[in-house]
Amino acid sequence: MRIDKFLNAVNITKRRAIAEDMLKEKIVFINAVSVKKAKEVKVGDTIEIKYLEYSDFFKVLQIPATKSTPKSKQSEYVERIGENNV
Repeated sequence: MRIDKFLNAVNITKRRAIAEDMLKEKIVFINAVSVKKAKEVKVGDTIEIKYLEYSDFFKVLQIPATKSTPKSKQSEYVERIGENNV
């Protein structure tokens, strides 16, 4: 699944347009490499989102089969592995 769709499907971003803007501004990293919106996400990847004040880290546990999942099921797809102050 593409990173822009994945971020929206697992409720890391509220809308796919927000995910696309974040990717355009180069604040989303997969395995410490800045990526474009077409990058495929795989199980085991580490996603980092660099905000102004801190960075969020997520580990991909599985890829959703549908384009949206309930917020209550987010922990089945990603594990938040930390936050780092910039």
